[in-house]
Amino acid sequence: MSKTYIRGGVLPFKSNRPRLGERVFVAPGAHVIGDVEIGADSGIWYGCVLRGDVNEIRIGARVNLQDGTVIHVATHGQGCYIGDDVSVGHMALLHACTVEAGGFVGMKAVVMDGAKVESGAMVAAGALITPGKVVKSGELWAGWPAKYKRDLTDEDREMMRWTASHYADLATEHVESLS
Repeated sequence: MSKTYIRGGVLPFKSNRPRLGERVFVAPGAHVIGDVEIGADSGIWYGCVLRGDVNEIRIGARVNLQDGTVIHVATHGQGCYIGDDVSVGHMALLHACTVEAGGFVGMKAVVMDGAKVESGAMVAAGALITPGKVVKSGELWAGWPAKYKRDLTDEDREMMRWTASHYADLATEHVESLS
């Protein structure tokens, strides 16, 4: 993959080296380690840790992992999988889970092992999605532990689309400012 601007710690682990698509922004102070793939036009913001040391992390295109987010995997279970156009809020924790394309995870939310956030679903800020739970497309889950709260509104869906697009553009601006 070509023309990627990297700042921060992009580190191999054993024989696994992170693979980054075009125009990926890895902010200073972020760490991407081991078996990690990140799609084009994504932003890994300040203070993030993506640790693919004992399993794989796969991240799609136009994904934004906002400041302080931690992504890790299970040694004896699944990796962590994030689809295209996903927004993950500041200080979230994703562990051995799946967030499908167009999903949204709010600030300080936790998504645990084997859980799935379907395409077009939203996890509220501060929510805990316990192991194995499925947040269905078009639903908002909130609470500790999280539960279904309501269906998403048109305004929610627009905010999710806007956030993904805005952060992809912002990552590009950061990449261009380094040129």
